[in-house]
Amino acid sequence: MKYYLIAGEASGDLHGANLMSQLKARDGDAHFRFWGGDLMQAEGGTLVKHYKDLAFMGFAEVITNLRTILNNIAFCKKDILEFEPDVIIYIDYPGFNLRIAKWAKRNGLANHYYISPQIWAWKEGRIKAIKRDIDAMYVILPFEKTFYEKGHQFPVEFVGHPLIDAIVTRDQIHPDEFRSFYGLDERPIIALLPGSRKQEISKILKVMLSITSHFPQHQFVIAGAPGLDESFYTRFIQDQNVKFLQNKTYDLLSVSTAALVTSGTATLETALFKVPQVVCYKGSRISYEIAKRVIHLKYISLVNLILNKPAVTELIQSEFNTKRLKEELSKILDDYQRAVLFLDYYDLENELGGRGASAKTAQHIVDTIMPVQ
Repeated sequence: MKYYLIAGEASGDLHGANLMSQLKARDGDAHFRFWGGDLMQAEGGTLVKHYKDLAFMGFAEVITNLRTILNNIAFCKKDILEFEPDVIIYIDYPGFNLRIAKWAKRNGLANHYYISPQIWAWKEGRIKAIKRDIDAMYVILPFEKTFYEKGHQFPVEFVGHPLIDAIVTRDQIHPDEFRSFYGLDERPIIALLPGSRKQEISKILKVMLSITSHFPQHQFVIAGAPGLDESFYTRFIQDQNVKFLQNKTYDLLSVSTAALVTSGTATLETALFKVPQVVCYKGSRISYEIAKRVIHLKYISLVNLILNKPAVTELIQSEFNTKRLKEELSKILDDYQRAVLFLDYYDLENELGGRGASAKTAQHIVDTIMPVQ
């Protein structure tokens, strides 16, 4: 069977790659064409566009790059028609994917959506398009099933969160070996995860680095995002107490004492590694002012949203400053505060539904589109 997948971010590349692996295990004649990244490309098939060329963050940035986005949409439609897939699999990235899904539905193509758009956070009106255009939806957060089925009478499959598999099945590295290989000393490590897009990294990393001199008993390590050169990061580094690692986020988290993390999937990854964290976010003033008016959530981190309580501290916009960040990092280095947070992290993992999200999703897709033998 022929599968066309569309992922527009680093996290989508990870989950898309795992899904492709599981689809191959169930369909020996699987052929892939996709928008994604290096991880998906390693699974085989044809990479059409890399997500690093698609990442436009915030309202203002999207408007500025509107012509490029529209050109990408037109190209994608043409490419799908030429490939003639048996199914299109959309992985998050709703602004782009829902436009393609509307067109694909009109052209008689099968639309499956893996990792729901976060319409429970904003743009709930998109439910009309999803009910009209999407043939199957696979959700990864426990409250999403209730949101769709009880709130909007749209059946979905809760498959669990794919990050659990990605973390559990990864190759392990011994802490001493890790430190030796990357030239780190014996001091506890504070991981810095400033995001995956240049716009957010530029705003967030400067503030993260502003506190490093206040913690000389610790060493700070920046986790570089896939697709961005080291030179982009090093221009921000002024302190010799800061190191940089590229494409080693999971290894870094596995040996870290604490982390400063940009809001997004990374907050959940950090929690699953049982690393105490401070969640950080700062966008452009225009984007933030618009977001305040259209997003109605108590929290911005997935950890707090799933647990429905402020388990981890969130520093947003003006609250994300040197003084507050220093205070909050000091708190999560305290033994008592860490013990409380560890208990919350164990509750979080139980809520996420266990292992096998990619396998469950692949099985549903194959059962739906492959002819009965």
